[in-house]
Amino acid sequence: MATHLTRRAALKALGAGAGGVVLLPWLSDSGLLAFDRIQQAQAASAPKVLSSTQFATLEALVDAIIPTDDRSPGAREARVADYIDLLLSEVDDSVVLQWIGGLAALDEEAATRFKVPFSRLDATQADALLASISANELEPRTPLEAFFAMTKHATVDGYYTSEIGIHRELRYKGNKFLNEFVGCETENGKDCPYCGQKSHR
Repeated sequence: MATHLTRRAALKALGAGAGGVVLLPWLSDSGLLAFDRIQQAQAASAPKVLSSTQFATLEALVDAIIPTDDRSPGAREARVADYIDLLLSEVDDSVVLQWIGGLAALDEEAATRFKVPFSRLDATQADALLASISANELEPRTPLEAFFAMTKHATVDGYYTSEIGIHRELRYKGNKFLNEFVGCETENGKDCPYCGQKSHR
């Protein structure tokens, strides 16, 4: 349905929803099972809602929001773009149109500034663009700023729903009885074996 929209129609839909930041709901139980299967299979993405071009833009955006670092893999490896695409398959068409419009607007802004779509920006270019559209994150003034805020919320939700976010970033090991709580040991000049925090020597 929405993947066959013209760019103009997509941008118009984004503008129509610019009154505030529309947060996506949590995935349904069946959606969570589908997301788990995607992570376990580690197969190529097969978006349900977004076109391959739209998905590439989204994947580059979530990766710029939560990149890989020395603590854990980032949003791309955690399959956050797949998570958001699954969410879009469960929401109203009007919300889907806003997301497609947001991706189109992001690509348009990237092309205006750097002559390439967002998915082809290098890290420095992506950081510069995101710095400008996140400047008013708490009170977005433009549709593109509102879209960034929506995407950031969805990216954090998706990342901390993933196996990577839960177990490799948060280091969650399940419910365990503790005889004592040992605080973070990075204060003593070494990496913490409990929370994974790196020492800043």
